[in-house]
This record gives sequence, C-alpha cells and structure tokens, in this order.
Amino acid sequence: MWQNRKKPGIKKEVTDIKKTIALLTDFGLDDNFVGVMKGVILNINPNVNLVDISHSIKPHDIFEAAFLLKGTFKYFSKGTIFLVVIDPGVGTERKPIIVRTKSYFFIGPDNGVLSLAAEEDGIKHVIEIKNKRYFLKPVSTTFHGRDIFAPAAAHISKGKTPTSLGKLQGNMKRLNIPETLLDKNTLKGRIIHIDRFGNLITNIKRDLFTQFSRNRKFKIRIRNKSINRISQSYQAVKPGYPLAIFGSLDYLEISVNRKSAKDYFSAKKGTGIDVISKR
Repeated sequence: MWQNRKKPGIKKEVTDIKKTIALLTDFGLDDNFVGVMKGVILNINPNVNLVDISHSIKPHDIFEAAFLLKGTFKYFSKGTIFLVVIDPGVGTERKPIIVRTKSYFFIGPDNGVLSLAAEEDGIKHVIEIKNKRYFLKPVSTTFHGRDIFAPAAAHISKGKTPTSLGKLQGNMKRLNIPETLLDKNTLKGRIIHIDRFGNLITNIKRDLFTQFSRNRKFKIRIRNKSINRISQSYQAVKPGYPLAIFGSLDYLEISVNRKSAKDYFSAKKGTGIDVISKR
C-alpha cells in the first residue's frame, strides 16, 4: 500500500520496508548523470534497492522507453518505484508526475513515457509533483532527473504519500502502440523496436497472429523477402538466414541467425511487414 493509516484521517510514513527503485533513462554511462541520480536517492534513503533497467535508450526516444517499460514492470515485486527519465522537454512547461497504479509507482515527465505500463497495470491516481520542499535546490532547468525526479522517488521509497509531493491531476499524456490493420487477406504491421542484436520487433501480437493464421498457410513479407513459418528458436535456420519468431515480449519478431536483421533487410523503425494468407 502507498499509505499506512494508524487510524482514519492520520497518515503515517512507512520506513521499515526496503523498497526498490528501478531506473530507466537515455543518459548512457559515459557521463555522470546516472551516478548523480543514484547519489541523490541514496543520500535520502540509503536503504533502498537500486536496479538499472537500461540507460541505453536512444536519446529522446520516448516511445522506445515506454515500450520497454511496458515489457518490464510486471517482473518486479509490487510496490516497486519506476524512475523513468527520457525528457526532451526538460525545462519547458511539461509536468513532472507520479502515477500510482494498482501495484506500482511510476515517476517521470508527463510526455507519455509512463503511459503504456501504467495503463496496463491500471491507473489509480496521477499526481503533479509541485511541493518544492522535496526538490534539490537550486533546480536546474536541464537536469530534473537529479533535482525533482530522483528526490521524489527516494521520498516515496521512504513512505511519503504521492499527494504529499504534489496535487492530483485528472489526466496524463498517453502513447499508443500502432495498430495492425487487416486488409482482405493481409495483416499489415510495422517494425516498432529494434534491439541491440538487430532483431526487428513488430506490433503484431502473438494472439492476433494466431487468430489470423489459424488453419491457413501464410507468408510473412518484409522488404520483398518472405518467410513461410514461425520458428521456435534462433537456431532453427542456418547462420545468416532469416526467421520469424515470437520473442520474449510476445510480439512477432524478424531475426537472422547470428546476424542483424536490421542490416539484412535494410529495415528501420516504421518499416512495414505483411502477413499474407495463402488460403
């Protein structure tokens, strides 16, 4: 629970439970940004668990971070605080927010980066972080991760209620995963993420693909090349050959055994992919 009441109307801080803060940023590890944020957190709560999800999000790529957060949060214990800083609008009027969901806390800028994960878990409250008592001072116009978001996460980990850091707001900015389209005998999707191995993750979910392809022969076409079956492992074809597989995120993925599918298909995010019924 995000607040512990001694009796009705009285809020009490919870300080005896060791919380986890999981960090996701586009800061990389060449500079000191991640280390500084961790230092701020540990200075406020030295007993917190810190977990790095990734700091290699492409700079300013809000959708990539949102998509990976959606595929990550459910594997953490309830009560985990997700601190997400992909913030190309830092220093502007975009709001810093805390999203309290059914089982977690999500902290970051109100630019949509929190929305896919928060909506999947079920949003309870959205709080704009406004209480300057909990900010580092002076507040930089370029590093809210250090001065606003990290302190907020640390104080939440010590049992502060989200509303003590700000005020409720009615909504938040949302992102959407592009929908697949059904055009006669063709399921039309697109590449929405490319991982570090060059695997091409599409927006075609396993259940939709299964429903479409049941009792049908099919071919998967991308960049005028075709794949005629779903493989169960990356080793199902010879090295250098392409395959289609459902990856750990449960989306249709196009890969090349021991090579980069990105290079093999000259593909990028947004490249189209068709699943064509051969009935």
